[in-house]
Amino acid sequence: MKVVPDTSVIVDGRVTNLVTEDEDIVEIIVPEAVVAELEAQANMGQETGASGLEELGVLRNMHEREEIKLTFKGERPSLNQIKMAEEGEIDALVREMAKDEEAVLVTSDSVQAKIARAKGIAIHYLPPEPEGDVKWISEYFEEDVMSVHLRVGTRPRAKRGTPGDLRIDVIDENVSEERELRQVAHEIVERTRRSPEGFIELDRGGATVVQLRDMRIVIARPPFSDGFEITAARPVAKIPLDSYRMSEALKERVTEKKRGVMLAGSPGAGKSTLAQAVAEYLLESKFVVKTMEKPRDLQVPDDITQYTDLDGSLENTADVLLLVRPDYTVFDEVRKTPDFKVFADMRLAGVGMVGVTHANRGIDALQRLIGRVELGMVPQVVDTIIFVENGEVSKVYDITFTVKVPAGMVEKDLARPVIEVKDFEDGKTEYEVYSYGEQVVVMPVKDTAGSVQEPLWEMAARFIEEDIGRYVHGRVVCEVNSSDSVTVYVPDHQIPGILGSGGKRIKSIEEDLGVHIDVRALDEREHSSELRGVDTSEEPDKIVLQIGPWMSGKTVDLFADGEYLTTATVGGDGSIKIRKNTQAGDMIMDALARGRNIQVG
Repeated sequence: MKVVPDTSVIVDGRVTNLVTEDEDIVEIIVPEAVVAELEAQANMGQETGASGLEELGVLRNMHEREEIKLTFKGERPSLNQIKMAEEGEIDALVREMAKDEEAVLVTSDSVQAKIARAKGIAIHYLPPEPEGDVKWISEYFEEDVMSVHLRVGTRPRAKRGTPGDLRIDVIDENVSEERELRQVAHEIVERTRRSPEGFIELDRGGATVVQLRDMRIVIARPPFSDGFEITAARPVAKIPLDSYRMSEALKERVTEKKRGVMLAGSPGAGKSTLAQAVAEYLLESKFVVKTMEKPRDLQVPDDITQYTDLDGSLENTADVLLLVRPDYTVFDEVRKTPDFKVFADMRLAGVGMVGVTHANRGIDALQRLIGRVELGMVPQVVDTIIFVENGEVSKVYDITFTVKVPAGMVEKDLARPVIEVKDFEDGKTEYEVYSYGEQVVVMPVKDTAGSVQEPLWEMAARFIEEDIGRYVHGRVVCEVNSSDSVTVYVPDHQIPGILGSGGKRIKSIEEDLGVHIDVRALDEREHSSELRGVDTSEEPDKIVLQIGPWMSGKTVDLFADGEYLTTATVGGDGSIKIRKNTQAGDMIMDALARGRNIQVG
């Protein structure tokens, strides 16, 4: 009997098994179209291509041992046919080959099998079959192991424990070799393609992501990574919502109406575990629940359908979900701008949304949404933030919207729309979010009655300096004295201009800004006791001033032996970098050439 295998059975390695089990098979005819498709996949760094070429190597060895006859026939497909492989171009060439050779077509592709039968071509269909655990990976997974990490040139390691109590242990003293890891990767892809509970989520450019039952496996290889690596992860615990420290009021909040909930936490904090618990709780509360995941790795009941991206786009998935009309959709994970926009669109369409996102603090989850969604719409998109830390719910925020004078301001005409971020348990406001000028401010609100936030003062000072600077030629320095009083220092000869005839200009500015302004000469502002020297160095096109990491993000004044030069902002590494071809750069270079000390104040 002659057989013609298609790409699907060569990739999953079942041709050799079939030949071994069936002695009637004497010749394997591999179409050049299949070879071209495997070569293209391998050149793109896809594990399926590498696995298929390894299977061809095994068949060649069997041919050399005279166990079978292996031949390659047919025309090499065109580049366009290879690109259209997913649309069935290569499959059509394989069917023609089987028909012309009067051979049996072997496939594990159900669509290929149906078309071949319809055309009267002899077919041997190998349906997906349940498989045991992947040998090389499963033997490392003990009860408390969350993930296994295999990398060429290193000893296998495992992450043990539960969220909040994790450790990394070496689980095998033998160093992993690339040949061994490639064999593991080949077996993983084979088992995934065979298993009805497995699917390949991603396979391109040196990275392959598969989901095999409850296990997510990532295979990375050069050039995507600097070495061959396999990481397998699985959930170690399935925790019901009742096991979390969540008040009954919070559970009622989620179920009383469709909400916009964001589950936030750092990697490994237990966000996905909580998302699974919330999904099951909503299902038990008689809601229709679906998930959006890429990759799909939440462990949820069969009653909850898990969707991934449709044609590479989660926007397409959202379009389908709106037709399905779920009560709640669990979105794991919301990371990139398109993800936040899809989340917002579905929420504003009336679907209850539970999003999972990375954040170091609860408020950071809200800040990730700001800028991606119009500020006034934020509370309608997300009204509840649940922050997870060490596997426990550590903070819950209630997001509301109001119009008020922000904390730290006193003038009634400064009232504006404000998003209040309140502690869900005690109802106290911890943050306020609002527009100030062209900036969006996320301002902590202190508990002490009457206290005024210094960060707000600093920002207000910069804003006032910019506003006064419109009327002044030269340096402007603003110092905030209280919530309704500031002192502005300008060059002595500029004071009459800023005051205006009869003080009209300064009164107009005070009314616009809502504060009392005391205008003084710069000479009155004594800097000498506050100044300190800074180290300077040169790069080809920049001057670097080392200010100190504790000043990161601060705006400071630069002086040369007490004489003001310029104002600059300290970078994240504690330094200020000024280009030499700028006015400020010329001034600093000139001061250094004269041997003057550069100071900061």
